Amino acid sequence: MAKHQEDKTLVEKMLDKQNVAYVPYTFPTVEAGDVAQLQVDHLAIPEHRIYKTLVLTGNKTGPLVGVVPLDTHVDYKKLGHVSGNKKVGMVPLKDLVATTGYEHGANTPIGIHARHKYPIYLSDAALAESEIIVSAGKIGRSVGIDPRALAKVVRAEFADITSPAAE
Repeated sequence: MAKHQEDKTLVEKMLDKQNVAYVPYTFPTVEAGDVAQLQVDHLAIPEHRIYKTLVLTGNKTGPLVGVVPLDTHVDYKKLGHVSGNKKVGMVPLKDLVATTGYEHGANTPIGIHARHKYPIYLSDAALAESEIIVSAGKIGRSVGIDPRALAKVVRAEFADITSPAAE
């Protein structure tokens, strides 16, 4: 993990414009089949501080976003309950760019909110952290941000939406 010196991402520019403090990060990536993903095995940051942005669809709301720690899974029943849906499920990978504007591995709650205003639910586990790390809209690029500041920027609701990852 290294702080980057590259040009700022659109997400970083949006945060700058709103005077929201963040720390830019660059993570190594690996190709896994036809998608790139973060390589987190050797980083000094605990996985419960790095958050993944998951794009789902609900039977009543349509697209919605769950932001959860890497070491957990989104719990469909819990997310369905807090979002007012009877059923929620992942948006198919082939529909992801059309739904969010971002490729797999680059989805960011900040960019998705700016483009689409989908409902966003942030794991209440974030409330125990002073900084969580979310994607900056480019594979391998992330921002560390206070979870309360993130929730304010994207109008997210904190909720219990996770279940433990299987061992």
